[in-house]
Amino acid sequence: MPNANNDSSQTPQSPNVLSQVQRRAVSELLRVSPVADDLARRFEEAGHHLALVGGSVRDALLGRLGNDLDFTTDARPEQVLAIVRPWADAVWDVGIAFGTVGCRKQDFQIEITTYRSEAYDRTSRKPEVSYGDSIEEDLVRRDFTVNAMAVALPAKAFIDPHGGLVDLAERVLRTPGTPEASFSDDPLRMMRAARFAAQLDFEVAPEVVTAMTEMAERVEIVSAERVRDEFNKLIMSAHPRKGLELLVRTGLAERVFPEIPAMRLERDEHHRHKDVYEHTLTVLEQAMDLEEEGPDLVLRLAALLHDIGKPRTRRFEQDGRVSFHHHEVVGAKMTKSRMTKLKYSNDLVKDVSRLVELHLRFHGYGTGEWTDSAVRRYVRDAGPLLNRLHKLTRSDCTTRNRRKAAALSRAYDGLEERIAKLREQEKLDAIRPDLDGNEIMGILGLKPGPQVGRAYQHLMELRLEYGPMEHDAAVAALKEWWATQQDSAQA
Repeated sequence: MPNANNDSSQTPQSPNVLSQVQRRAVSELLRVSPVADDLARRFEEAGHHLALVGGSVRDALLGRLGNDLDFTTDARPEQVLAIVRPWADAVWDVGIAFGTVGCRKQDFQIEITTYRSEAYDRTSRKPEVSYGDSIEEDLVRRDFTVNAMAVALPAKAFIDPHGGLVDLAERVLRTPGTPEASFSDDPLRMMRAARFAAQLDFEVAPEVVTAMTEMAERVEIVSAERVRDEFNKLIMSAHPRKGLELLVRTGLAERVFPEIPAMRLERDEHHRHKDVYEHTLTVLEQAMDLEEEGPDLVLRLAALLHDIGKPRTRRFEQDGRVSFHHHEVVGAKMTKSRMTKLKYSNDLVKDVSRLVELHLRFHGYGTGEWTDSAVRRYVRDAGPLLNRLHKLTRSDCTTRNRRKAAALSRAYDGLEERIAKLREQEKLDAIRPDLDGNEIMGILGLKPGPQVGRAYQHLMELRLEYGPMEHDAAVAALKEWWATQQDSAQA
């Protein structure tokens, strides 16, 4: 793969590192060559240039290129559409206003973007797009040097005008131009720095961190949806702690998710208590260790936010202890508020805030003295979130006291065993009264209305308290309750 950048200063310190990177890239590019080269020849025949670019080149060099391929071209979007429509299996143009055409060929998802430059007005939430005429002009506007490399096709000439290969080998994030100019063009790039640090486990160059700190307020002009999407990518990465710590350190978190830095509670010699912020990051990592089928956004957000109610509920008791009474209830409300502002879906807001609200429930189990009815209520209240609640509760133990940690683990083992036992005996996953609404109306001679709902709720409480009842016993219990209701009404 020829290198279009012959500047010797761009050569990595270790030839072995470079050759390893090159071998990975060649292997990855060979895999996608049939599709990429075929597409490139079509552009060439139409008088245009095409190059694999950005994250696709970076990931090829890292040996992790997937089936999502990014290309750049001098062809304008309408010309791109004319070239790909006869070739692709499917084409979409939802991004055409920003110069991007998407298509699918076999198993590959492809995006082709016209050379462009984009910048924010000082108060705009949307970038202004203008097209360029050279790939060098396109690369200089990209966020980081490791994303500012390209491979011209079909010749496979490597284009690296900003030393991205060196930074990739050294695992560092720098901007092609000055970070101040880059972040002024698109302030979201500051969050992308934290996201890529978390995804790639890279370090962020000191000058980039400085610019992020000095320009943090600029992120406020970015739409909530774009901020949310970057935050999700960070949280779902392999090293979210790294990205979160950078957001907090630079002041960006204060602008986009202030509840996170607020957990850095001050401690003094008279009021010693656990550092909530550090505890939270540890809980997040421990929750990740319990994931069974890949990253779980609901679980990770719940782990990150489970204690955000503590700063508002902190009280210094007379005996020197620090308390956070009802922080789970306050935290659930705060979670709902912040996630709504960031335009999360209603279902996601509901699930995460519910887990935050329930995360302390297990501690009432303590010595394992819960009744069967308490276990049933625990399962009923968690509903489809029960498995995540198990993981969150286990992750919330960060004590260094091994004896205490072991005791908590045994207690939760015991609770899960009891749930499993009751599940065998009863239909715990779908707890319902022993009589349905139609049966209630038939037995009591009622029409649909509030009285039926109250009767249903009464039977639900009996079901939770005593477990399943035989049909005749349920009917008798319903009639007994109804008689008391009638007596009350006549009194």
